[in-house]
Amino acid sequence: MSRMNPSNENPASHLPGMNLGVLVDHHVDDVTIRQIRAITSTTSVFDAAVEFPKSGAHLKNVANRLLTGEIDAVVFLTVAALNQFVSICSASVPRDQLLDTIKDIKSVAVGPLVAQRLQHFGIKSTIEVPAARSWRDVLLALESNLHLANMLVAIEDGPDIYSLSAGLEARGANVVRIDSLAFDRVDPSASEQDLLDAIEDQRLDAILLPNPLCAARFSHLIHHRDRKTIRENFRDLVVLAMGNDTAQLLQGRGMASDVVISDELETQLPGNIRVMHGASVPREQLAELATSTMDKDALWYDSPFMRAIRMEPNDVAPVWMMRQAGRYMKEYRAVREKVGFLELCRDSQLCSEVMCTAVEKLGVDAAIIFSDLLVILEPMGCDLEFVKGGGPVIHNPILEAADIDRIKPLESIDSLEYVMETVRQTRTDLPPSMPLIGFAGAPFTLASYMIEGGSSRNYERTKTLMYTDPGAWRALMLRLVDSIVLYLEGQVAAGAQCLQLFDSWAGCLGYDDYVQFVHPYVAKIIDRVSRKAPVINFATANPALLPLLADTNASVIGIDWRVRLDEAWSTVGFDRAVQGNLDPVVLFSDIPNIRLQVQNVLNQAAGRPGHIFNLGHGILPQTPVENAIALVDAVHELSQK
Repeated sequence: MSRMNPSNENPASHLPGMNLGVLVDHHVDDVTIRQIRAITSTTSVFDAAVEFPKSGAHLKNVANRLLTGEIDAVVFLTVAALNQFVSICSASVPRDQLLDTIKDIKSVAVGPLVAQRLQHFGIKSTIEVPAARSWRDVLLALESNLHLANMLVAIEDGPDIYSLSAGLEARGANVVRIDSLAFDRVDPSASEQDLLDAIEDQRLDAILLPNPLCAARFSHLIHHRDRKTIRENFRDLVVLAMGNDTAQLLQGRGMASDVVISDELETQLPGNIRVMHGASVPREQLAELATSTMDKDALWYDSPFMRAIRMEPNDVAPVWMMRQAGRYMKEYRAVREKVGFLELCRDSQLCSEVMCTAVEKLGVDAAIIFSDLLVILEPMGCDLEFVKGGGPVIHNPILEAADIDRIKPLESIDSLEYVMETVRQTRTDLPPSMPLIGFAGAPFTLASYMIEGGSSRNYERTKTLMYTDPGAWRALMLRLVDSIVLYLEGQVAAGAQCLQLFDSWAGCLGYDDYVQFVHPYVAKIIDRVSRKAPVINFATANPALLPLLADTNASVIGIDWRVRLDEAWSTVGFDRAVQGNLDPVVLFSDIPNIRLQVQNVLNQAAGRPGHIFNLGHGILPQTPVENAIALVDAVHELSQK
């Protein structure tokens, strides 16, 4: 049973006969365990016991810094962390004095459950972030309510908190990390190790976490394992959380639950569950889910582009163009005369300048950050160079399966901070009503560059590895999946409103090869990042792959020019937004023909909600800039309602 299964099946319906892991502690009584066993009937239950630390030197240090007035604000992300913080700190600091101190400073509750728990302690939170589902929500709330410059902010630490910490620091705050639930013990107990071994050996189909403390301890163990197969295999488990507090804690650690069991257990599980996994959301609700945590008061939220993503009616069709800031513009060429391509990509000010210039000149409805698909490969161990007139070259390509061992997945986005700064700078420089798109290359395209060492016509080396050593191929793709997810989530935290996944080379694959060697990994990426922002899934050169592109949690499916838009949309399903699909070469014709071809695409779209006008691929370098402007004008004029 895979959590990445794109079907709409209810994971709970598969419980009978499955092997279920249960992490238990002294908070889980025998009655509850018997109820779990009764509910799962024929399921084989694997128990693992855990004991939690009773003291935390680091938390006591934070408590003392609170009492001395050093800390200006404290952010509570989960109920479990708040409970543990008060419990442990009260052992060394008078409880009333601790709570009074928190009352006197800025306290932030992430979600209503945390706010309610603070009220239980007699504290009314200064700021409550309602139903936050991304760190972007927290950042927006803090930024709009506090003057963050030079503030000292205490925040619960965790392996997924880097984007929130980075966002606070980018706004001038200083961050004090509170050790996650004071877990002094990284090494697992014997029973915990048995559970981890079972996950690594793929002996489990599902795992049940009975309370927030168990969930926190499990998250702690998973993220501190050197063996990445444990983390990878965990993603294929059905994750059951008992109670909303447990589900919320998992969500705060980037480990979404598939099923939440109600706090009041009854006799049959299906009547007590709520499906949270994105793949179980009806297709027509995907875009709504992806945008549900966004700032609805932001001017870009109600823009034609974002409305189209949500399948809402528009007075005009939104339009933007891939590679809309590029060599066809004299302003871009002037910048390139002064700096090399990689140098440009690393200069956030210049990246923002070339994109904002293009947006203003063209009059488009969305901007995309200026960067390149391949920059993510450098920190993964690839020696990348952009050769003048020759395109990108990888000087140390993967020549055999053993070379994959030197490919290191991203552990953080520190090495790509210049891209995050580009997102922040571009978001700042754009009009507030203009949505910003972040992007990444899809794993097949990136893997092909790594193996071929550059562009290729037939992809002989890539396909040879794929066919002859599927284990090595899987290892490479999983490294790319983890890195791409981290990279895209960082862009959302930095200020992107939408994400596009580019599979520029996937068209070289047949349908069955894509199913076996590519689709599972693309689906994993989109499943994980679509919880943060809507995703456009785009691949070129093979319309036969469209049903597979649509068999993901992407909010929008990109269409290239090799298929009619109406036929493609019918294949994708009219309950999903689409983007496309004018042939880029049309822009070399005269303006009357450009208008004619624009009208043809608009006729195929038939005025349905959810159409984003675009080219079928990027603007070509020799394109007359006046023709690109004419295209945008034509879309706006001819689609006007």
